[in-house]
Amino acid sequence: MKQLIFFFILLISSSALFGQMQQKIGYVNSQTILEQYPPAIKAQSDLDALAAKFTKVRDSMVTDLQNSYTNYEKQKEMMTPDKQRETQQGLVLKQQQIQRYEQEKFGQQNGELFMKNEEIFAPVKAQIMEGINEVAKLEGMNFIFDKAGDVILLYADDAFDITFKVLDHLKRGKK
Repeated sequence: MKQLIFFFILLISSSALFGQMQQKIGYVNSQTILEQYPPAIKAQSDLDALAAKFTKVRDSMVTDLQNSYTNYEKQKEMMTPDKQRETQQGLVLKQQQIQRYEQEKFGQQNGELFMKNEEIFAPVKAQIMEGINEVAKLEGMNFIFDKAGDVILLYADDAFDITFKVLDHLKRGKK
């Protein structure tokens, strides 16, 4: 009988302890925040304008190369072999210049557009993270996941989605 009472007390105390250890988990959709947070929209707009400028220059270079090639094809029969070689080398040089330009401007890790993206979005990302941290503390959250990121979220109850609370917090500028 004593063992039964002891077991019962142990069971009650362990369930009370387990109840105190419950975790509150939430998630955000960072893609939604980036699409609706005004500073992120402005940063993306600036980045898009820069990309359009670079693309326009590249397209101009490509058009020039195509025109030069068309002219070469029309005139190559009348050219001397030396002139043909010289023109071909000029075409290859223009192609190499286009490739260098694309690498300088659009390169994945050291291109100007990539670096500008990092520069422009760094303060925006910092503000978003600060907003997430503040809302998580206000809501008593223990963990926050990003539904749009690499973390796989197989199920998410909308009751734990704090995306719009973070957006509201950021837009109101609470610090």
